[in-house]
Amino acid sequence: MDALIILAIIAFWFCMLLCLKHFWSYLNGKRSILSHVSDLTQIDPYERKKKKVDRRAAFFQKITKYADDFTDLGQRINFFSENHMVAEWLRKSGNPLKLTVERFQGLKIFLFLAGFFIGILAIIIGLPFSQYMIIGIPILGYFLPILYMKREVKNRQDLIRQDLPDFLDTVSTSLQAGVSLDQALREVIRHFDGPIREEFTRFNNEIDLGIARERAYRELLLRNDNPEFQSLIKALIQGMNLGVPIAKTFKIQAENLREIRQEQVKELAAKASPKVTLVTTFLIAPVSILMIAGLMIMNMLLGDNSILNLL
Repeated sequence: MDALIILAIIAFWFCMLLCLKHFWSYLNGKRSILSHVSDLTQIDPYERKKKKVDRRAAFFQKITKYADDFTDLGQRINFFSENHMVAEWLRKSGNPLKLTVERFQGLKIFLFLAGFFIGILAIIIGLPFSQYMIIGIPILGYFLPILYMKREVKNRQDLIRQDLPDFLDTVSTSLQAGVSLDQALREVIRHFDGPIREEFTRFNNEIDLGIARERAYRELLLRNDNPEFQSLIKALIQGMNLGVPIAKTFKIQAENLREIRQEQVKELAAKASPKVTLVTTFLIAPVSILMIAGLMIMNMLLGDNSILNLL
């Protein structure tokens, strides 16, 4: 009977691994087919990605609609999340979940109360460490939206920093070929996917609506705190006011940005050396010494010329 149970368990896990393998193959095949269809029909992958993000935001708004009942309380209890800070986070993160400042303030209170009820339920059920859960989970629920927004802001600015050199080079080449700045931006951003495209698409839309170019540049500065991106926009404003050729501005900024990235890589490499030395000193060296000492002690006790044989 025990052998049958063991064989059934082995067969179950074998079938589970087989199902996972075929499911992974299905996902890869689906991804390749969608990519092939997009290439044939010239569907922009960015638009499909944007629709998916919009669907996720709509679903999130449906499940968090009860947070609107706590907006007033959330605006009064604003530890580490004052209204102007929240507005800045939403603006610089691109607001992927389509939150307002009021709903964000209500969401953290809603998650705090939900965490409190989860802690009470854990105490009733008798889960381990439930006495800590009733304190820890509400605090985690309160700070979870704050941490999420800060992470989104950092990720967005990192993506801008990553794509900016290639973007500058491409725009500079288009401008040197005689294309106007607006037309160059419209054509170049079609080949990028991420915050760079979102920001300059919004910039072009603002220009089309009649907003002054300098004001549109200022809005770009408000939405992004990346130093390299801000340096580019400030150089464009200065060049526009002083009459400096735009193509030259983009080219100089691209060269400066690549030099800055090289210096940052050198700085990270220099910082890595002491960390490697620290790990070697406090982890690898003691373990190696203990292994050698252990072999010596085993040889002394269990070897041919061990101390026990001499006694």
